[in-house]
Amino acid sequence: MASQENAVEIAIIGAGSVGISVAYYLSRKYGRTNIAIIDPRDPMSLTSAQSGENYRNWWPHPVMTAFTNDSIRLLEEIAAESDNRINMTRRGYTLITRSSDLTPLMEGLYRGYGDEAEHLIRIHEGKGPHTSYQPAATANWKEAPEGVDVLRDQDLIRSTFPAYSHDVSTILHVRRAGAISGQQLGQFMLEYLKANGSRVVRGDVRSIKTGVDFTLEIQTSEGTITLNAEKVVNAAGPFLNDIAAMTGEKLGISCIYQQKIAFEDREAIVPRNLPFTIDLDGQQLSWTDEEREILREDPATSRLTEFMQGGIHCRPDGAEDGKWIKLGWAFNHNPSDPHDPEPIDAQFPDIVLRGASRLQPGLATYIGRLPRGAHHYGGFYTTTDENWPLIGPMSTPGIYVAGALSGFGTMAACITGSLCADWIAGEVTAPYAKMLSPSRYGDAALMAELKAESSQGHL
Repeated sequence: MASQENAVEIAIIGAGSVGISVAYYLSRKYGRTNIAIIDPRDPMSLTSAQSGENYRNWWPHPVMTAFTNDSIRLLEEIAAESDNRINMTRRGYTLITRSSDLTPLMEGLYRGYGDEAEHLIRIHEGKGPHTSYQPAATANWKEAPEGVDVLRDQDLIRSTFPAYSHDVSTILHVRRAGAISGQQLGQFMLEYLKANGSRVVRGDVRSIKTGVDFTLEIQTSEGTITLNAEKVVNAAGPFLNDIAAMTGEKLGISCIYQQKIAFEDREAIVPRNLPFTIDLDGQQLSWTDEEREILREDPATSRLTEFMQGGIHCRPDGAEDGKWIKLGWAFNHNPSDPHDPEPIDAQFPDIVLRGASRLQPGLATYIGRLPRGAHHYGGFYTTTDENWPLIGPMSTPGIYVAGALSGFGTMAACITGSLCADWIAGEVTAPYAKMLSPSRYGDAALMAELKAESSQGHL
């Protein structure tokens, strides 16, 4: 029989934002304190350290909208309790398009908000005295309106968002959206856990044996130890597949490496009060004829001369009186092995700047001239084919999964932890819980619906 020191009620593998959140809500909601969080790295490192730290409550499916709405509610509770230690702001998301055909976008908007759509979606086609549009005058999350404003009048768009190019014809301003500090959120939760008896084990799980309890073999800097646990949570981020395989299960998760840059906007191109901005429109990057020929000659770069998907995003980073901004573009679709060296692409800063300068032309100033100290980094989008998370029990009794949060880990960490804690405690009440669990793969109708949705692309 294992010593008390080497036995826990719940072992959580992974000390990123999701694993920490599972432990936090097990402790906070259900009083579970005999918890070990296991990871060979420091807490909130690896993928959690590379987060865009954004959140939004609109998705083209009502399940994901409800899921993120619940997570934002939990973030608000922590912000209120901690005197906004997590630096929660809410200027919204602006989704930009130049398209004249808004049918697919508006259908997704109404579908995502479901029964509440009629009173949450406001369409503005003029800037006269009767317009009800309220610009994001403050970053205070308590004062922002709900729903989404659809701006169709170009004069209104130009007067409100002068930094955008003048060919923008429509803006969807999602209002329950903004940014937080993911690191502060993780630290807040860790402090609570340590004060209430949970612990972090610095080590790499090498095997999991089943029996009356689970026996985990863990490689630490001081040698191999064993840990007995009544229940195990796989929250290993990019390594979800590895942990699942230790218990003879398969998850079918892909790891897609995506990159960002952050730098000091010394020319003040991006206004500090600008919402998180996503350019929805695809484009062909602007190259000289000579550059285009050189790129076409190399199979690794020829794709950069072709039409590229939309989704470039930009936002001010840090304090409102600061100067830093972040740019990202998740155009990579090729899975990577997370055990290999990170596939960082030295061309990415130039690529994303060229793409982003289509919407905010002033950013072209920085092409080939990034300020000293610019940060180019990346992280894995751990994702299912349908781009929905996996939260809940596996086939093996006592094993749970909490992961596959793709590019929405920060915004969904709280509800993922809370929902997984509900499954473990046997207190599941969320109406979408089963649809986000591994059991959804037995629902042929749901999977057909999600396949059809994924063929139209993800936001």
